[in-house]
Amino acid sequence: MSRCTRLHVLPKPARMITALALLPLSALGAAERINLEPTVVTATSTERQLNDAPASVTVISREELALRPVQDLEDALRGTPGLQFTGIGMARRGVSIRGMGSEHTLILVNGQRINSAAGAVAHADFDLGWVPVEAIERIEVIRGPMSSLYGSEALGGVVNVITRRGTDAWHGAAQFNGGVREDGRGGQTHHLGVYAGGPLVPGVLGLSLSGETRRRQDTPLHNDASQSEIEGRDAQSASATLSWTPDTAQRIDFSYANGLEDRWRNTRSAGRAPVEYESSDRIERERFSIAHSGDWAWGSSTLRAYRNTLERNQRYTNGVVPTSPRQELTDDIIDGSLSLPLADIHLVTFGGEWRKEQLEDGGFVTGDAQNIHRALFLQDEIQFDPSWSLVLGNRFDQHEQYGWHNSPRAYLIHHVNDALTIKGGGGRGFKAPSLKQLSPGYSAIGGGGMFTIYGNPDLEPETNTTYEISADYQADGWSLNAGIFQNNVRGLIQTVCVSDCGQRGREVRNYDNVDKARIRGLELGGGLDLPANLRWDLNYTYLDAIDRSADRRLGDRARHLANTRLQWSPSAAFSAQLRGEYVGSQLTYSSNTAYGVPAYSLWHLELTQRITDDISLRGGIENLTDEDFSDASDNFTFAEPGRTYHIGVSLRF
Repeated sequence: MSRCTRLHVLPKPARMITALALLPLSALGAAERINLEPTVVTATSTERQLNDAPASVTVISREELALRPVQDLEDALRGTPGLQFTGIGMARRGVSIRGMGSEHTLILVNGQRINSAAGAVAHADFDLGWVPVEAIERIEVIRGPMSSLYGSEALGGVVNVITRRGTDAWHGAAQFNGGVREDGRGGQTHHLGVYAGGPLVPGVLGLSLSGETRRRQDTPLHNDASQSEIEGRDAQSASATLSWTPDTAQRIDFSYANGLEDRWRNTRSAGRAPVEYESSDRIERERFSIAHSGDWAWGSSTLRAYRNTLERNQRYTNGVVPTSPRQELTDDIIDGSLSLPLADIHLVTFGGEWRKEQLEDGGFVTGDAQNIHRALFLQDEIQFDPSWSLVLGNRFDQHEQYGWHNSPRAYLIHHVNDALTIKGGGGRGFKAPSLKQLSPGYSAIGGGGMFTIYGNPDLEPETNTTYEISADYQADGWSLNAGIFQNNVRGLIQTVCVSDCGQRGREVRNYDNVDKARIRGLELGGGLDLPANLRWDLNYTYLDAIDRSADRRLGDRARHLANTRLQWSPSAAFSAQLRGEYVGSQLTYSSNTAYGVPAYSLWHLELTQRITDDISLRGGIENLTDEDFSDASDNFTFAEPGRTYHIGVSLRF
C-alpha cells in the first residue's frame, strides 16, 4: 500500500558482466548516476530515502527507460540485480527474484496489486503488460519476501510500478520506436506511446492521460517455418487519472486503465498423428480505482478501493479444441492504513485489506471458484538516532481455507558515516495455493494431452523465511555494494503423478506440497566514473539453489547472473551505452531427467542524440552478437530475438 512520490535520477548497479571477463570497457547496467537520493515507498509503505529503505531495493527511473527500447515490464526490468527471466512455457518468460519462481513475484501498480495471472492461466506472463511505458515514473524492485506488508504472492519479492502524475503545469511526451531483425525472419517491432498531464483547475483538479500501441511480428523456427519460435503480439492500452485536491491535506485519485492484447503462434499438437494449427490468445484488461490520501497534523492516511479484471480467450485452428477456451480473473480489493508518529522516535503504521478473488474457468465443475482474503498489518519504524533505525512489522492474513497466517519482519539499518550504510534483517512470507490448485472440482488437460491434472483441497501454503545482510558504500565518483542472503522454502507446490504414470492420455496428476528448498546467494555491485566522460556499472549474483527434498540442484536457475553497462556522455546532447547480460549454465528437468542449458551472453548498444530541448533521436542494436536459442538440443525453454536494429524519436511538449 504505497503512496506515489517523486523520484529523480538514481544510482543503480548496472547491468552485467560477461562470462568471467567482466571487463570495464564492456559494461552497461541499468542505473543512473546519483544526483539526488531517490525516495522509495514500497519497502515500508511510507516515504524513505533509498539508502534508508529496510530492504534490498533497486529503482529504475523513467530517464533510464527512455534510453532503450522497452515493450513491456520484462524489458524494463532487464539488468536489475538478482533477477532472472525464466521460461514458463510457450517460449514466454517470467520474472524470478533471487531464485524464487516467477509465480512468487508480486506485481503492483502504485502499491495496488494486479491480477496474478500465472495462478489462473497456464504459461501466463500477462502480469507484465498492464502499464503503458510512457506512463511509468519509476519502478521499485524489492528482493526478498514482503508478505509483512503485501500478503500472499510476495514470497520472492515485489515489483512496484509507480506511474506519472499531473503537475501544476501541462506537460507531455511521446515516443516512437521501430525495430527490424537482421536475418529477415520476422520479429519486426514498433511502439508508439503518449503521455500528457496537467491541471484542469489549478491547485484543485488535475488530469493524467497515457496510451500506447505496440506490435511484434512472430518469428518462425530456423528449421521448421511452420512452427513459431517467438509468438506475435499486438497490444493497445490506455489509462487516465483524475486527481482532486479539495485542500492542502487531501488528495483523491480516480483512475481507469484498459488494455487489449492479441497473441498468436503456429504450433503442433502432440500424439501419434500431430496436427499443425495456429494458437491465438486475446487478453483484455480493465482496472478501476479510487484512492484517498491525507497528510494531517497528527499523521497520514490512505483508503483505496479498486477492481482488476483480466479475461483471456483462446482459439485454435484446424479443428483443435483448447482445454480452457475462456478464463476471467477478477480481484475486488479495499485497503487502508494510518501512520502515526509517536514519542519522537516511532512511526507506527497499521491497516487492513479485504480482497475477493474470483476465477471463471471451464475446468471447474461449477464454472467458477472464489476466495475471500482478509488481513491486518502493523509496522513500527523506530529512529533511535540519525545513524540507527529499526523496522518491525507483521501481517495477519485470514484465508478461507487456512485461517490466520502471520508474516513477521525485522530490519536494522546503520549509517556508519555519510558514505557507508549497513543493513540486515529477516522475514517470512507465504503464498496461498491458487484457486485452480485448491479446488477439488478442477481438472485440465496438460502436457499436450499427456496427462490430466486435478486440484487438491489438502494443499498447504508455500512459505519462505529469508535472512540477509548488506553493505553499501557511496564515494565521490565510485560506489560498491555487497550482500548475502538465504531463503528457506517449504511446501513448494508441484504436480505429482498418482496413477498410470507415463501412459499418454491416461496419466493422472495432482498438485502437492512436495519440495523443500534452500537458496543461498551473494550479490555484488558497483560503479565507477572513468576518464573521457565514461561511467561503468555492474552487478553480479551468485545462487546456490538446492532442492532439499530430492537432494539435487533446483532447475531453471542459473548459478551466475551478471549485468554491466558502459556509458559515454561526451556532451549534454549525446550519450551512448553498451549493456551486457550474462546468464550462467543451469539445469532443467523433464520426467525427473536433468538436461543442461548452456550459459549465454547478450550485448546491446544504444545511442541518444538530443536535437533540441524537446526532440531526441535514438538508435541502436539489440543482441549485438546475434545469440541464437533455436537449437533444441540446448534445451532452452525460451528464445531471444536475433540481432535487431532499432530507431526511435522522443518528443516533449
